Amino acid sequence: MTELRSRVEPFACAPGLRLESHEKVAKLQFDALNDRFQRLEMLMERLERRLWLAVYGVAGVILAEAFQKFMNLTP
Repeated sequence: MTELRSRVEPFACAPGLRLESHEKVAKLQFDALNDRFQRLEMLMERLERRLWLAVYGVAGVILAEAFQKFMNLTP
């Protein structure tokens, strides 16, 4: 009798299956959300790099114009 019970798989009732399927769906949704957050972070980093490049470009132009005016003033 003990051997027969050890060979039989445990009975999976409907609420247990429903919970398991809900957990799988929740995991898939969580993974998709994580993926979206990672892509958003990458886009924000790229935007930040472009912003700093624009700031350095504007500062370079201002310094170049100041240097040019300084060079025109001196003989």
